[in-house]
Amino acid sequence: MPQIRFLSLALGCCLLVVQASPSHAIDSHVGRLPPWQAGANNPAVDKGLEFTVKEADNLADFHGDLTNARLVLYVGGNYFFAMAPLVAAFEAKHPELKGRIYYETIPPGLLVRQMKAGGRITVGNMTWTAKPDAYFSGLMAVNRLIEAGDLLGPPTIYATNQLAIMVPKGNPAGIKGLADLARPGLTLAMPNPEFEGVARQIKASLAKAGDDDLVKAVYETKVADGTTLLTRMHHRQTPVWLMQGRAQAGVTWRSETLFEEQVGLPTERIDIPDEQNATGIYAGAVVKDAAHPAEAKLWLDFLMGDDARAVFSRYGFGQYRP
Repeated sequence: MPQIRFLSLALGCCLLVVQASPSHAIDSHVGRLPPWQAGANNPAVDKGLEFTVKEADNLADFHGDLTNARLVLYVGGNYFFAMAPLVAAFEAKHPELKGRIYYETIPPGLLVRQMKAGGRITVGNMTWTAKPDAYFSGLMAVNRLIEAGDLLGPPTIYATNQLAIMVPKGNPAGIKGLADLARPGLTLAMPNPEFEGVARQIKASLAKAGDDDLVKAVYETKVADGTTLLTRMHHRQTPVWLMQGRAQAGVTWRSETLFEEQVGLPTERIDIPDEQNATGIYAGAVVKDAAHPAEAKLWLDFLMGDDARAVFSRYGFGQYRP
């Protein structure tokens, strides 16, 4: 009993720290961290003991029950918010796979590292192995893995996306376009080029808006002086940093800005003109030596159907046209 009382006191102290932290602004809107996390993102049927403590014990990028999974998907985190409705629509067509789907939504480059490590991954104090049946990323990355023999071609190309500037609600810094991002003293939250493919499209877009000078200002000068914060894991850190007041703007996928608006989070979208924008093309393929190639093919076929397109269009994704 003394141990239980001590634990309760310790948890109470932790809660007081959380409430006093900058993330309180986020909690006041949605009551959880990350702000979009909810049980609907977990396709497991039997969840057993649910132990999720925001900011302390949270596996937001790992979804489902790996125990008897018949379909393991490595999905680049660019459309993490679309995966729950996609899985639900897929399971409606294939009820034999309900509760048997496991998927990850970490950055594509990190998924490749995990794949090269035999599916082995460690988060906090937990280590497990999840070998993928299919991999999804940008078309160029998928083609490279096909050429390397890691994936089986041809690629399935199923959606497109464009960029937008995300700012806190009310746009307090008065951002109007990409050129404003070079402003001295303006703190940016930007995807890390080391493992986030979207950084390539962002640099291309910056170059269209302000030549190499704007690219260097955002990704070199401001990184050096500390006013460009590079994400450590994925660009989903951008909206959190904006809501915490750590940054005033960041470039991300337009679909993510639409999702943030739809769920009522305190962010806004600044559209980038077509002539300055860049388009991402999403593709996927079955992994070589996949344990469940037939199920992976079912998922790839599903992504090309009307049900999947309806989900993608909800968040502003386009249909691929060569």
